[in-house]
Amino acid sequence: MSRNNSSKFNPDCRDCPRLAGFLDQLAVKHPDYHARPVAPFGDDNARLLIVGLAPGMHGANATGRPFTGDHAGILLYQTLFDYGFSNQPESVSRDDALQLHNCRITNAVKCLPPQNKPLLDEVKTCNHYLRAEIDGLPSPAVLLALGKLAHDAVLRVLGMRLSAYRFAHGGIHTLTDNLSLIDSYHCSRYNTQTRRLTPAMFGQVFQLARQLLDSSSEQAGVSG
Repeated sequence: MSRNNSSKFNPDCRDCPRLAGFLDQLAVKHPDYHARPVAPFGDDNARLLIVGLAPGMHGANATGRPFTGDHAGILLYQTLFDYGFSNQPESVSRDDALQLHNCRITNAVKCLPPQNKPLLDEVKTCNHYLRAEIDGLPSPAVLLALGKLAHDAVLRVLGMRLSAYRFAHGGIHTLTDNLSLIDSYHCSRYNTQTRRLTPAMFGQVFQLARQLLDSSSEQAGVSG
């Protein structure tokens, strides 16, 4: 399915008054920060879509690229490189030479929320962007949810009951004949420093994603 980028993302979106007002305040306090909705990043024809919850204060909100500039991105981009989804192991800025291969990264909520906690109404308001991104994926495709909140956002977007698909690290859910969902603990500083999520555990999730993509490609006769 082809992508209609105009329906995917609006860099001037102000549909959530609380978030728009918060970003206005941050733009004054940090004039060098992006402080706007953060666009998805990666391969336009990717069959792996990684879904986080929202931009980080001094990460994507500052740099304008998902998981770039904060601790969470260190493990993510290294692991993407290790499993062949990128050309380099670091994401330094949105102007660097990083390229993702068959992979795209987005957030369920495109704007930084106060205390990094979006309200449920804000998640629902932003849902149409994520829905358009999922609808635009080539088939078959794999979603990778980083954390339960991202997992729940995906299910809400697709109109599926949360109770029917329990979040579990390393869990694989068949959502449709052409769409699978893999769960992972979020690669946050807290999770990695407490060893709730280790590099080996995170790598296993991407190995699952690679296996799903490869097997579905063989069955459907798709390259990549």
